Amino acid sequence: MRFLNVPVAAIGILATALSLPAQKPGQVVQGIPPRISPAEYQSQGKAGQITIGAELAGHGVPTPEATFTSEDYIVVELGLFGSPGSRIVLSPEDFSLRVNGKKVPMPAQPYGLVVKSLKDPEWEATVATIVAKSKTSVAGSGGGGGGQGDPPPPPPKMPIETRRAMELKVQKASLPEGDRALPVAGLIYFQYSGKVKGMKSVELVYAGPAGKATVALQP
Repeated sequence: MRFLNVPVAAIGILATALSLPAQKPGQVVQGIPPRISPAEYQSQGKAGQITIGAELAGHGVPTPEATFTSEDYIVVELGLFGSPGSRIVLSPEDFSLRVNGKKVPMPAQPYGLVVKSLKDPEWEATVATIVAKSKTSVAGSGGGGGGQGDPPPPPPKMPIETRRAMELKVQKASLPEGDRALPVAGLIYFQYSGKVKGMKSVELVYAGPAGKATVALQP
């Protein structure tokens, strides 16, 4: 019987590839690149053997491609770190946010709810320019006819393709769920329409498979 002379390294690579979960067609790989260490985030906390780095982004939604906004939600960027080879099972339900010492913290919300309130500052600025030009044009039109005094045309709506691209960027930047290798990073969302300036204290609360932790964030 003849045996193939396969290098040991190739066997290791093949075994690793077979152990990874297959990505389904059209599946979005979530998460953003974690920072170098937990110290790169404004705040840190420990839950068992896991170190959490966290930073409050306010009503901004920072993705690797662009930063969007939401008036109805606030965002926390998270990075979770552990020893080499360690893993963690993640779920938004593991996180909540306590603002101004309230007894009951706010639960994290799925990104699917957040995308409905997303805005693109660049698009909003473009629309504002178009509206301003329309008002100037209407005000400057004179003489007879029916143009003078007519209201300006309604502002243009964001094209469906542009909106879908924005929503996909936020989906990709959201904290991954399920069994994940560390380090891992992403965004989590909390329903809050108040101003960030009104936050005197903000605490991120974690209660999940790794243990429990409370991380004081900087408003």
